[in-house]
Amino acid sequence: MGSDPDFPKTGSDPEFPPWPRRPALFLDLDGTLVELTAHPSLTQASPRLRRLLPRLVESCAGAVAVISGRRIDDVDRVLAPHAVFAAGVHGLERRGPDGTVSAHAPTEELTRIRRLIEPFVARHDGLWIEDKRIAFAVHYRDRPELEEDIHRFVGALEREVPPDIEILLGHCVFEVKPSAADKGRAIEHFMTEAPFAGRTPVFVGDDVTDEAGFRAVNALGGLSVKVGDAPTLARWRLGNVADVLDWLERLVALGRRQ
Repeated sequence: MGSDPDFPKTGSDPEFPPWPRRPALFLDLDGTLVELTAHPSLTQASPRLRRLLPRLVESCAGAVAVISGRRIDDVDRVLAPHAVFAAGVHGLERRGPDGTVSAHAPTEELTRIRRLIEPFVARHDGLWIEDKRIAFAVHYRDRPELEEDIHRFVGALEREVPPDIEILLGHCVFEVKPSAADKGRAIEHFMTEAPFAGRTPVFVGDDVTDEAGFRAVNALGGLSVKVGDAPTLARWRLGNVADVLDWLERLVALGRRQ
């Protein structure tokens, strides 16, 4: 990939992925741009990220979007005062070029599955349900020792889940959502529109829920970057949030040289 004319060298450090000449930048939020916290409501953008965001948008001619499991209004809260294109709840919400947010409607099946989960959550201190309106997540960051039990519970629960609902296992969380959208499809949709169309997609994420995005970007001939060392479809890796910000700052520097 490094010899491809669309991927010129960005410097002397071989561990950093090469930047395409005209990137369309798609970024996960938690664990990618910001550190994971004990509760999602505690998450804040660092001063470094706040300084970097508007410069990224300028370097990519506006083609920057956050692709998150959070709702879009929560993404905006974390990144304020900056707002970018965004897909929330793993693509079930999307804010496009005209600024309006489109969202899938909640389903009765989702409510039924939640009722099956609530007794399990009530039996275990430290577990809690995050209501995303069109999906929900069960967090166990305070009880990581329960992961094996939770994975067994999810395995049994999947027998109750119809084809139009899916369960996503992530870092100390599992999410239940309609299967009508995912991060990959959100990226594909953005790539059909200005200012993303005609550019090379780049997606950076850290969790299992980002794999659909990596798959889509690989198929589009773009750059997929996994944060961390877990198994992945991504073709490049960065170690942590600090490495991601270092790499994004290189893009800004490259853009200014050009």
